[in-house]
Amino acid sequence: MTKIKPMLNLRFCICFILLLISSLINYNSLYNYYKDNFNQEIIKEENIEEKFKKENIKIQEEQFYSPSPKIELNSLSALLMDGENNRVLYEVNGYQEMPMASTTKIMTCIIALEAGNLNDVVTVSSYAAGMPDVQLHIKAGEQYYLKDLLYPLMLESHNDVAVAIAEHIGGSVEGFATMMNDMARSLGCNNTNFVTPSGLDAEGHYTTAKDLAVIASYAIKNKDFITITNTPTYQFKELKKGRTFSVSNKNKFLYMMDGAIGIKTGFTGKAGYCFVGALKRSDRTLISVVLACGWPPRKNLKWADTKQLMTYGIENFEKKQIFEEVNLDPVYVEDGQRAYIGLDIKGDLNLLLGKNEKVSIEYELPKSLYAPVEKGSKVGVAKYYIDKKLYTEIPIFTTEESKKIDFNFCLKKIIKLWSLQY
Repeated sequence: MTKIKPMLNLRFCICFILLLISSLINYNSLYNYYKDNFNQEIIKEENIEEKFKKENIKIQEEQFYSPSPKIELNSLSALLMDGENNRVLYEVNGYQEMPMASTTKIMTCIIALEAGNLNDVVTVSSYAAGMPDVQLHIKAGEQYYLKDLLYPLMLESHNDVAVAIAEHIGGSVEGFATMMNDMARSLGCNNTNFVTPSGLDAEGHYTTAKDLAVIASYAIKNKDFITITNTPTYQFKELKKGRTFSVSNKNKFLYMMDGAIGIKTGFTGKAGYCFVGALKRSDRTLISVVLACGWPPRKNLKWADTKQLMTYGIENFEKKQIFEEVNLDPVYVEDGQRAYIGLDIKGDLNLLLGKNEKVSIEYELPKSLYAPVEKGSKVGVAKYYIDKKLYTEIPIFTTEESKKIDFNFCLKKIIKLWSLQY
């Protein structure tokens, strides 16, 4: 009995070694065997990208396209923007670099709100006090709360106040201009350059209607900014001698349309009359910009153009969800322990869409992937076009992982097959 047990152990070891050697020698054949017999699925591989392209072309061919109506404007540059996502809805020379006069003060105000303390005490310099009209007539050495100065800045567009704020926040006009340009770049406004905090004509001081609308869209998200720009009248005092001031809002647009919330007028000899407007309703936020909208005595044209732009945005656009819920076919994984892995796409594209605008979608996906593939990997995108112009891209992710086929995996599969057979 004692001799039989070692013999059985010896035979077991010999069999196991032979099995291991055989498996090593035939690894390639086992690997191919697995791919041929275990890695097959009922799913048929399709070129998903071509499939969706054909569907979109078919839809577009079935739809009748008519261009959006044009607006007769006086402005040399004008633009209407969806304030919720910064999509341009209408523009005339909206990307052309232009002087912008005191609409510059939108940026001056928002930087003061974010970088300063409303209870800061601002001491007026002789340089600030010497700024040309329009002026509050503050004097060198006088002191004011920063909060109080923001009202004459935005309601009556005083240039001496703008420089006093800039020197307090930025240390100098040049330092503050750097802050203005840094913020512009952070907002993606790459066709804008600030030289002054007031907007007085200066070499190299310019923006575009598009960039200015983006800046305004950002500014109106600040509650303090809205409070200031929507205030009808404001009274305050100088801190040392108690001189009193009263300023009133010069923005007539606030009373022209329901939901009007701002924002800023401007005029210089070079820029002409300018205005940035904002309108907020339950289903939309609109930003309008008009630049070079006439010269004296035609100061009221900016209101007419603004109203036309806003009316166009209200009458010709509706809020729609354009994100398409779609079941994407699984993608094949070359050399993967899991032959096919699932794909998923999630999004929310609830936006203002013109009545004549057409949405098309292109899905860019690989025909196959190469193992290993991790769960949650970005493997493609859905490109959303509005009237054939790219609006946005939404990523497509894997919902599963697939490790690369290795010897241990093949061996387990073969042993499992043998066990089922015998």
